[in-house]
Amino acid sequence: MSPLLRRAKKKAGERVVTLIGKPGCHLCDDAREVVARVCAEAGAAWEEKDITRDEELHRAYWEQIPVVLVDGEQHTFWKVDPGRLRRALEE
Repeated sequence: MSPLLRRAKKKAGERVVTLIGKPGCHLCDDAREVVARVCAEAGAAWEEKDITRDEELHRAYWEQIPVVLVDGEQHTFWKVDPGRLRRALEE
């Protein structure tokens, strides 16, 4: 029997948070503030993608924006909870 394998724990500085939104979206503005603050505190990198400039993202997320991904996996949408995002970056 093989031992259980666990994913290596990443440090916050190795994580990438992606905010998917669009211009003129007040929820996206709120999410941007939370993501920027939490990532700065944790030392994590973050990027923003505009669904109006990416057809694939638009198809996937247009009803959910803002959407937050952590390392490419969906973390949340609509409202970003700073504590939950912080914990995700520490996992």
